[in-house]
Amino acid sequence: MQRGILFILAAIVLFVGMDTIAKALTARYDVLQLVWARNLFHLLFIALLLGPRLARTLRTRNLPLQLFRSLLLTVTTGLFFLGLRSVQLAEASALMMATPLIVTALSVPLLGEKVGLQRWLCVLVGFVGALTILKPGSGLFQLAALLPLVAALSNGGYQISTRALARYDGPMTTILYTPVVGAVLASLLQPLVWTPPTAADWGLLALLGLFGGVGHYMLIRAYSSAPAATVAPFLYGTILIATISGAVVFGEFPDLWTIAGAVLLVGSGLYTFHREEVRRRQARRDIEAARIP
Repeated sequence: MQRGILFILAAIVLFVGMDTIAKALTARYDVLQLVWARNLFHLLFIALLLGPRLARTLRTRNLPLQLFRSLLLTVTTGLFFLGLRSVQLAEASALMMATPLIVTALSVPLLGEKVGLQRWLCVLVGFVGALTILKPGSGLFQLAALLPLVAALSNGGYQISTRALARYDGPMTTILYTPVVGAVLASLLQPLVWTPPTAADWGLLALLGLFGGVGHYMLIRAYSSAPAATVAPFLYGTILIATISGAVVFGEFPDLWTIAGAVLLVGSGLYTFHREEVRRRQARRDIEAARIP
């Protein structure tokens, strides 16, 4: 269990590191160029990690869903990086924490899951938290702040697709396909946006993909080393790490609106995880009870 927590913390640090680099590079490069680097170097890392197992791992029982999931992540990455141009790192990260609540809402029509009143109330509270961060109707509202929230929506679809793919393919096959669409599509568009990177920026562009690829690998190791109910709540530590990174690297400090909204999002998200765990335990007890003659 401790290993799972260490893996999830490593994933958080890597993802925040990736976002910090992306925010710094948005001042010099088009977002499409950053999406290209994030996906291409991620793909290269996974290919090198798999080595001789690459061809075997490429076999999938649901190629359309794998590609659609990869497209959703590409959209999520592009929207989030675009939002980072104008939005504080901590604020953008907090808005992305709406993803578990979006997954809860989408699981009803897309996966046929049942969601009780308490979890729907959590979704409502999380929505209020997101609005608090966005500050609509105030002079502090930025249209760009909607981009991370829309990214959270597409990320919710990405997470739902990941759940669905668990029925067809193993985790390494899914992680291999994760950057494929982004790498291919962004590569085709590079002639339109290409800015020759400096030697130092080539290193940062490579780190975008490396941090993303290793981060996803750490997530897999975390969920295979400890129960999801144990490691998933630690993902909310992303807000704390992003706040520290934003303050150190960019001199950004979240305002009271962002802090209050983040508290609502984290609280509702943690309670959602709790209710899902209660539901899983009850389902296991029902199955065990049915087996008793």
